[in-house]
Amino acid sequence: MVDLNQDVKFVKGVGPNRVVLLNRLGIYTLKDLITYYPREHEDRSKPVNIIEAIDGEEVLIEAVCTSRVNEIRTRRKGMTIYKLIVRDDTGSMVITWYNQSYLKQRFKLGEKYNFYGKIVKRNGVTEMVSPTFDEAGKTKNTGKIIPIYPLTYSLSQNTIRQIIENGLNIAKNSLEETLPLYLLEEYNLRDINSSINSIHFPNDFKDFEEARKRLVFEELLGMQLALLSLKNMNTQEETGIKFDENIKMSEVINILPFKLTKAQLRVLEEIDRDMESSKPMNRLLQGDVGSRKNSSCNNCSI
Repeated sequence: MVDLNQDVKFVKGVGPNRVVLLNRLGIYTLKDLITYYPREHEDRSKPVNIIEAIDGEEVLIEAVCTSRVNEIRTRRKGMTIYKLIVRDDTGSMVITWYNQSYLKQRFKLGEKYNFYGKIVKRNGVTEMVSPTFDEAGKTKNTGKIIPIYPLTYSLSQNTIRQIIENGLNIAKNSLEETLPLYLLEEYNLRDINSSINSIHFPNDFKDFEEARKRLVFEELLGMQLALLSLKNMNTQEETGIKFDENIKMSEVINILPFKLTKAQLRVLEEIDRDMESSKPMNRLLQGDVGSRKNSSCNNCSI
């Protein structure tokens, strides 16, 4: 059985510097790592043609390199631009990066790549700025649904994704199921291990929604049980104000200038009965506008 409380520093890809960055995110153990959920997902699984790409949108383009990476030195100190021209069956596009010198030898003329990034259209030219990319047939950064995590400075999305993937490989099927079988069956919920995997790296958005449903259900159930436990504790340990049984609300009700409804009378009887008990009463009084629900109570929380 894998120790989920082992230090995150033992996960592949986590060095001394990254341990500090992960700790800033509240990630100290393997369990902390695999339960550090994405804030959103990007769908990088559906390519579009270059001619169909819309200005300002982030899209996936499958295209062939028709030039080598061109280095452009600017007058601005410390700024170098790298441009690559690619083409698909519908048109051509310029890919632009800034200060990424390693890309000069990264692309092969005539080879196909997947590019995901924001489209910019200027003077009839389609451009994609600082995209992430993969070789055709590979799906490390494109071609699938990608999790996006809340991060701290100096820790990139690619880095945290790879570390979490390594953590999931270590913890594979090691989480103990926390929900009884009858609840899983009654509410059609997935098991904890498949849910944890799919919340990070879902096959599709249906897969993600099923995982999210399970995890949200468990979180809300835990909150509800905690509130019930707190209520029971207060009921058993605390003593409320016990009102005299001889004092009846009817004495006040009879002098009201209006007649109460049956529902109002029923609620008042319940409140009267609860206030005669020494147990604390927590009651939420609800009513439509104009139902005369405004009141004060020394023995209840409204």
